[in-house]
Amino acid sequence: MAEINRKVAGLLLQSKAIILEPAKPFTWASGWQSPIYCDNRVTLSYPEIRNYIREAFTRVINDAFPAPDLVAGVATGAIAQGALVADAMNLPFVYVRPSAKGHGRQNLIEGRLQRGQKVVVVEDLISTGGSSLKAVEALRQAGAEVTGMVAIFSYGFQLAEDNFRDAKVVLHTLTDYHTLIEAALESGDIQPEQVALLQQWRKNPAQWKV
Repeated sequence: MAEINRKVAGLLLQSKAIILEPAKPFTWASGWQSPIYCDNRVTLSYPEIRNYIREAFTRVINDAFPAPDLVAGVATGAIAQGALVADAMNLPFVYVRPSAKGHGRQNLIEGRLQRGQKVVVVEDLISTGGSSLKAVEALRQAGAEVTGMVAIFSYGFQLAEDNFRDAKVVLHTLTDYHTLIEAALESGDIQPEQVALLQQWRKNPAQWKV
């Protein structure tokens, strides 16, 4: 797993799916200022990278959550990733909307899900875990047995760890913030003197300012 952690961190930096700008922070939709911006959908534009991520997900699922009946992606960022994994594992696929569709059948879950099925949820990014766990709750309400979740990257916020523990959801990520910082140092994407600032942000992102 350590090999996957390092490889995926490097690929996210290489593809610019993750950008580190400690001196020019980004503003998230939440209003938080952040020295890091992550959009893992960028990896889909690179066949070699998306294929490696698909294979890594498949390996983690087979090791941690054997014999699932179905793969579920979280809209919108993980729809494509989840479908790729389901195809590789020859499993059915559904995706979970952030809210029910406002017309037609008003679906919250798109695709065919049967009660009692064992489901692995695929996510692209974990920040606080709120939207990811909302998808888990929707699947549980529909009668699924959610065996766990896999994601490409996690910031490693304590709030997210608490939320997943309280929801009784096992989470495995292909890489994480700590590994990313190490990879960025090795690649020259950041300088040694910037590490302390990046670590400070992760400890208290809501209050962090440059």
